[in-house]
Amino acid sequence: MATVAAPAAGGSGGATTASGEYWSEALKSFLDHIPVSSLSGALRPSPSPALELNLDACVLDAIGSMRRANASGSVIVDEVHRSLSKFVDRDIGYVDFPSLVLWALEELDRVSIERQDKSSDFLSSLKLHPQIAETKISWLAKLFLWEPFFPVRSHDTLFHAMLLFSKHHRLNVIPAVESVNSSVDGFVTQNAVMELLLQSSGLEWLDKIADKQLSEFRFANASKPVLVYSDETLAYTFRVLSKEKTGVAVIDRKTRRLIGMIQCSDVYLLLDDSSLFSNRKIMSAEEFILLKNKDEKSRTGHSSESDSIPSLRSRVQQPVVTNRRSDTLKQAMENLAASGSSCSFIVDEQGHVEGIVTPRDVISVFSPPCMDSRIDGGTFFSAALEQAGCRVENGQMIRNS
Repeated sequence: MATVAAPAAGGSGGATTASGEYWSEALKSFLDHIPVSSLSGALRPSPSPALELNLDACVLDAIGSMRRANASGSVIVDEVHRSLSKFVDRDIGYVDFPSLVLWALEELDRVSIERQDKSSDFLSSLKLHPQIAETKISWLAKLFLWEPFFPVRSHDTLFHAMLLFSKHHRLNVIPAVESVNSSVDGFVTQNAVMELLLQSSGLEWLDKIADKQLSEFRFANASKPVLVYSDETLAYTFRVLSKEKTGVAVIDRKTRRLIGMIQCSDVYLLLDDSSLFSNRKIMSAEEFILLKNKDEKSRTGHSSESDSIPSLRSRVQQPVVTNRRSDTLKQAMENLAASGSSCSFIVDEQGHVEGIVTPRDVISVFSPPCMDSRIDGGTFFSAALEQAGCRVENGQMIRNS
């Protein structure tokens, strides 16, 4: 894809164009030329359409369907009468595989205290507890395990996708459709947006921000990474992960140095290897990391981020991604994009974890000033906001009447 160049700073009226107008025009030009269809994984023909689950599907069937399809998530659909299909949305949400498995694990651990469960694998154990296995997907909406369904269409722009990710913190993927109530053709991920931004490396409007050190951004100073000691059990670590979702830093109890990470995309291993499930209450987090790293080194030929349907077993990930506070935002973006990781931990010279940066943090930096960013984007996004019929007042985005 050809990268759109920033407009020239000067004009027929002279070479003293105000910097605010220049950066606003640079970004406006970029956004106006990047349709959603250019993002990796969006609106691309796929031999396997996006997986769909009916609202009345149960947890056991949902997990089994995603595993068989090697899908990291599924669109939740509510079948409506054909005469109403033009007026009522059929697709109402999105649920990911890790969220279902982590919820089921927590429920299984709760009931196993009351009765001895001798099942050797996850699905068999789930079947022994119908009160968990037969829980309806619709009921899980009460626990906020769904993600909202906010689709983008082919004519929508990068700016639209960035707004959705920045505004809705429970939104991890954005479905891509051709028209209202049409089938989902693909998904826009946070990593896809970040990779597209990196393609503009060298353009002054991006480098002006991306070349700043991580220490200059609010997220690097305010975000508190979740830490788990390496000798804690795998069961405990997954309970922590189910509440945090971003990723857990595993540190040595004595030295407090980072030795690895466990993230949501690792939960499929509990289904692929029954010994991990059956030993989760005695296996340490460090032992799991060693086994996971060994597994990832042996994996080849799995799908990549360019696939239109995100898969369970995607690209081989690095054991743990780290950056220093002195690194630039662009270096963190490159590390995240190359690894496919859900986060990068900010560490000091001794390997102690000081902070965390996620793809959503990166997107927020380039988003309007009402989002979570230390950068003042008021002039940067003024033209784009004006086109969208919005303005910013007192840190809030307001739609013009």
